[in-house]
Amino acid sequence: MAKKRGNGEGSIYEHKRNGKRVGYRGAYTAFTVEGPKRRYVSGKTREEVRHKLTKAMADRDGGLIFDAGNLRVGEYLERWLKDSVKGTVRPSTYEVHQHMVEPHIVPALGRLKLKDLSSTHVRGFYREKLDAGLSSATVCKMHSVLRKALKQAVMDDLIPRNPTDTVKPPKIEHKEISPLDGEQTKTLLEAASGDRLEALYMLAVHTGMREGELLESR
Repeated sequence: MAKKRGNGEGSIYEHKRNGKRVGYRGAYTAFTVEGPKRRYVSGKTREEVRHKLTKAMADRDGGLIFDAGNLRVGEYLERWLKDSVKGTVRPSTYEVHQHMVEPHIVPALGRLKLKDLSSTHVRGFYREKLDAGLSSATVCKMHSVLRKALKQAVMDDLIPRNPTDTVKPPKIEHKEISPLDGEQTKTLLEAASGDRLEALYMLAVHTGMREGELLESR
């Protein structure tokens, strides 16, 4: 018979199969992104299970339980944009983050479970974008945004490590250009204010995207 304990604590009981005792099980509660979940440890003796249960609950209390449940990468990124980015950065910066996430990262990686996202997935995503003709600077910006988002997931104890940490972004190719200075940029954005392509000009100024990339984002 299980020993009753307080909410969130563990309990130990006999584990039976076909009416015969085959050992003991310990149960405890872990708190995940989807709410409280029951977790279990097993052993041949009550003492063995007691030790396992004590360690499991210590890991839980020490923040070593990582469980993003069935949360998908796309769902997490949309939530991250809304809860962690919007209102904390300038509107133009938020638009850049949103453009990296919604038309690019989410379609490629969004269906994966957050807990299953690996460095291999991320590396393949960058390669796919480069092969599609996007500039290395744009892919590096995607890397920066994705890394920032996944760093938050680590801080929130949803995943144990950031899969982008072991992925090297592409080397940015520097070409001789004549960029607008601060005053020219200000004049351009003022002139574009209210224009139907205003958001496109904003992206061009803040990301340095190529014309084809900008038109693809529309």
